[in-house]
Amino acid sequence: MKRGSVWPFTRLACGVAITAWVAMAATSSFWEMTSFTDFLAGKLDGVALARDGRMTTAPQLDTLFNSGQPVVWSVIQGPGGVIYAATGHRGKVYQIDAKGAATTIWSSDKPEVFALAVNPQGDVFAASSPNGRIYRIRGGQATEYFDPKVRYIWSLALAADGTLYAGTGDGGNVYRITAQGQGEVYYATGQGNVTGLMLDGQGRLLAGTEPNGILYRITAKDKAFALYDSSLPEIRALATAADGSVYAAGLGGALAKKINATQQNQNAQQDAVPTISTTITVTAQAGGDLKPTPTEVKPPAQAQAAAATTTPAVTEATGVEKSAIYRINPDNTVDTLWSSKEENVYDILPARGGVNETGDLYFGTDENARVYRLSADRKLTLIAQTNDGEVVRLLQANGAILAATANGGRIYKLGAAAPKGSYESPVFDATGTSRWGRLRWQGDAVTIQTRSGNSLRPDSSWSDWSADLTDSSGVPIASPNARYLQYRASLTTPTAHLESVTAAYLPQNNSPVIRSISVTQQPPPSGSAAKSAGASSAATSSYSITVTDGGDAGPVASTGTPTQTMSRAVLQQLLISWQADDPDADKLVYEVAFRGEGEDAWKTLRRDLHDNSLALDGDSLADGRYYFRVTASDREANPQGLAKEMGLTSSPVLIDNTPPVIRVQSSARSGAGADIAFDAQDATSPLRRAEWQMDSGAWLPIAPVDGILDSRTEQFRLHLSAVSSGEHVVLLRVADSGGNTTLAKVVLH
Repeated sequence: MKRGSVWPFTRLACGVAITAWVAMAATSSFWEMTSFTDFLAGKLDGVALARDGRMTTAPQLDTLFNSGQPVVWSVIQGPGGVIYAATGHRGKVYQIDAKGAATTIWSSDKPEVFALAVNPQGDVFAASSPNGRIYRIRGGQATEYFDPKVRYIWSLALAADGTLYAGTGDGGNVYRITAQGQGEVYYATGQGNVTGLMLDGQGRLLAGTEPNGILYRITAKDKAFALYDSSLPEIRALATAADGSVYAAGLGGALAKKINATQQNQNAQQDAVPTISTTITVTAQAGGDLKPTPTEVKPPAQAQAAAATTTPAVTEATGVEKSAIYRINPDNTVDTLWSSKEENVYDILPARGGVNETGDLYFGTDENARVYRLSADRKLTLIAQTNDGEVVRLLQANGAILAATANGGRIYKLGAAAPKGSYESPVFDATGTSRWGRLRWQGDAVTIQTRSGNSLRPDSSWSDWSADLTDSSGVPIASPNARYLQYRASLTTPTAHLESVTAAYLPQNNSPVIRSISVTQQPPPSGSAAKSAGASSAATSSYSITVTDGGDAGPVASTGTPTQTMSRAVLQQLLISWQADDPDADKLVYEVAFRGEGEDAWKTLRRDLHDNSLALDGDSLADGRYYFRVTASDREANPQGLAKEMGLTSSPVLIDNTPPVIRVQSSARSGAGADIAFDAQDATSPLRRAEWQMDSGAWLPIAPVDGILDSRTEQFRLHLSAVSSGEHVVLLRVADSGGNTTLAKVVLH
């Protein structure tokens, strides 16, 4: 055969029969949801979730007001129980009665009204941004009250004597405004923004700032005490207790980053509105992280389009503290009541009338706009989830807690315990088609439904919800076998509770995968006969075939897949090794077999192997071309009938232990030269090299008669010129593909 050709070989394919039923793995597995973190990943509707993982019915959640705008920035209560709300991104102020009937009392020419204040006479003060002013709304008429000439006005606070304080951006100043048009800088914090303002029980002004997260107590003009320096960049929300304690909410500065980015581009976009980008993590002090999904408060379409080209994206780090609630005690010591690595807290609310006795504290976060209750002993309970973007503000008014949201622009009212509630679990991934077993749960007055499918998110391809399951001790899951499962629990009475849910499943048993087979030569073990005889080791030769996930052989060279040749077997061992794995991590057992070229039956070399290699003596197989097959089985991890196996066959391996034969046909002198005719033949492999030397000189190559050395039999004609008189010895040497060599001697007289 000519150079560049390959020896033909046959690759055997080992298949697994597919029956009408799906074989499953032997070991049952369980999906268990028992903890606060487990349940928090699902969707709560009318249920409360305690830190110990106990789920109960929650306060009734009703929509009191829907602004039809993206966000309610501020909500306050005025005389007579009237509620006032400020919105973005159309800059409106609403008056809302106890039944939720709303009236627009002012529309700003700026897109945002971030802060409101109201005096006992019912005058409402509203701060518009950007490049806005403070307006007084009286009797349905709005007049300009004060212009601090800053880009953003973030917070307002009204003292008992009617003095109005404003916290601004552009240097973080606090303004004191004593009458219409009469105001001054009361305190310059040196920070970028004053994001929170309030007066404590002694009439002292508290100011939370950004970007260094410092809380100031301001007692006179230009006189302040840094009450607390947080490790977080922004102090946003403030509250006080009757004993003089101060509550402060710190967060990771997403608002400040957006402000700075917008200010850098204000020349190009004067009315660009910052987007509040928030990401949550809740870490209760008792331990455990809550990991919800990022949400964003978006500006109106025109501002959003501008921001897309002018405002750099904000990237928030994960795995570090992002949000916290602090209590600054009357002696100025500080307790961290709650902290989070992923969840931002936007507002805090001590329970009115109960804070002195119980110390309950409510706070609102982003991620589905949740409201939590933190008791004095730091027991955390998720009491409401509005499924909007963020709970921006909290207010206790008219005997109820109100929650104002962003990415929804609504005000929700939390009332008495709801008569019922529901919980929808996250989607469970069994990682492969599974057979569902029994569903069990701990609880009372709870029914559960299930559904399943083979797409990550439930869609029209999923099964319908099953009928109600009522036997908590264990009931078969009726949903079809699939990869994904979800359940929905209904708490059917006000006293119902749910503590844990467990679903059994039997994963599908997947076939093992053999990824490659390699056959190599190696020296015999130390102390073997060959070694002790002083035999030198030949060069190791190896070849491997790799099977991809699709079952196809890897790419080969342009010359094809050559037969691998093993030689000098008496001095070597054959090492058959392979790479294999099991998708289910089952323990594998192997069988190795061989078949010679031209043979039909596979002969077993070894069964029940647990190692990934097998060594054979080099002379255990006669000369010839062989295939080796490795079969992997998971039968030791699965019962009979459910086990699976996979086989892979090596490329052809040529074993050649026998040297070729040289036959000298003639030799004679011819004048000053000489001619030698000889042929060479090998029983197993093609000849690869032919050489000659005279009188122990250098070895020189010789070509066969047909010009190409590629067959097991070749003829040679050697002409020697200028041979001196006298006797000369010519040696002929031929090697085959296995590296076996033979010599012949010709004496010229």
